[in-house]
Amino acid sequence: MKNSNQTIQKLFEENKKQIKRDRSKTLMLSVLGITTFIFIWYMVVNLGFVDSKRLPSPFSILDTIVFKMNNTVPDGNTLGTNILASLQVALTGFLSAIIIGIPLGLFMGWWTYADRFIWPIFELIRPVPPIAWIPLVVVWMGVGLKAKAMIIFFTAFVPCVINSYTGIKLTNQTLINVSKTFGAKNFEIFYKIGIPSALPMVFAGIRVALGNSWSTLVAAEMLAASAGLGYMIQIGRTIARPDIVIAGMVTIGAIGAVLSAILSYVESRALQWRVKR
Repeated sequence: MKNSNQTIQKLFEENKKQIKRDRSKTLMLSVLGITTFIFIWYMVVNLGFVDSKRLPSPFSILDTIVFKMNNTVPDGNTLGTNILASLQVALTGFLSAIIIGIPLGLFMGWWTYADRFIWPIFELIRPVPPIAWIPLVVVWMGVGLKAKAMIIFFTAFVPCVINSYTGIKLTNQTLINVSKTFGAKNFEIFYKIGIPSALPMVFAGIRVALGNSWSTLVAAEMLAASAGLGYMIQIGRTIARPDIVIAGMVTIGAIGAVLSAILSYVESRALQWRVKR
């Protein structure tokens, strides 16, 4: 028995080391990929294949980002102000979609009558592009934070509902039957079996919703915004400053990557049981 426990412990330690090695390789390849992309970009501009006025070099973009950290030209805000404004809009809509969309998807996927009642309505709303809601949102809410967050909400809501719905539909029927055999009530099976089973798909939906939120940010900040990364990009386009536009795009990408990393950490903590199993 002792030898068996030692063998299991040894295999567990080797598995942990292998995971660390895989993570290190992934990180190195990611850094190498980004470095290669920047190098090619620099060479294309430096060798004159593309006019630097149309596509500034990476170092020009870096200079613009550093400049914007302490200066308000040309959009009237520093980069930090724009980042905070965009985070407020994106996270308000994104979190609202999670709070409403995930429970709705789980509810629809578990209870048949709720599915039959709500799904047709959802299917009518789902194909409508988020940008198509802008005129109605302006009429309903004006052009403030709520209006911008509502546009983000529409784009993040759909993947939250669909993935939660699909995840709980895929719950192992054998586990449900065994729970019923032991006298578990339907609601107890729902939150002890159904929800844990659906979590991987739920997190996949959250990840898609996060990406959609940031990709819709520019459109949301077209609603008479006075600050935000989308607003900064719009101003850069208006005055023909591609460095401002690309600086805004790079910043959105960087923040999106950080938020995605945070989400991956939360997911790994929430789904520890899947790793141990």
